[in-house]
Parts: sequence; structure tokens; C-alpha cells
Amino acid sequence: MEKGIQIIQVTPEQLQNAIILGVKEQLNQFSELFQPKEPTEYLTRDQVKDLLQVDLVTVYNWTKKGKLKAYGIGRRVYYKRKEVEQAIKPLNS
Repeated sequence: MEKGIQIIQVTPEQLQNAIILGVKEQLNQFSELFQPKEPTEYLTRDQVKDLLQVDLVTVYNWTKKGKLKAYGIGRRVYYKRKEVEQAIKPLNS
């Protein structure tokens, strides 16, 4: 025996509008939760130097001390922009 839904005193237009509103609400909730993934931006040592307005020796020293995390392919060294920006800490006033 099949079960069905019986709709009383609702016009087809009202039913269609209710369905559309429900779908819109679901899409709005989904779009609030969904954040597209941003591609990782890699910077060279020279770009980090220019970004932070320091010398290459300073970038090298900060990397050795662990203040900046370096990544590499072959002999090339790269830094993730987000990590470089996060390495900057607020000063205590």
C-alpha cells in the first residue's frame, strides 16, 4: 500500500512558492557555510624581503630561528604568504 501526502486548501501556486522559498533558504544556509578554498600563494626570498622591507640576511636568520617557515623544491626556497603574514605579532604596549 502506497502512502501519499494529501494537501488541502493550497493552490498549486502557493505550493510552488513554498517549495521555492524552502530551496532558497537551504541555498542561503549552504552559501554561508561554504567558503571556496583559496590557492596557496608562495613567495620567493626576494619577495619576502620586499614585503617585510628587510635584508635577505634577516630573512635567512628568521628562517634559521624558526620565525619563518621555508619550503623548497630543488635549490629554490619559498614561503607561504599567509604564514609570513601570521609571523608578524602585535607589540605589547
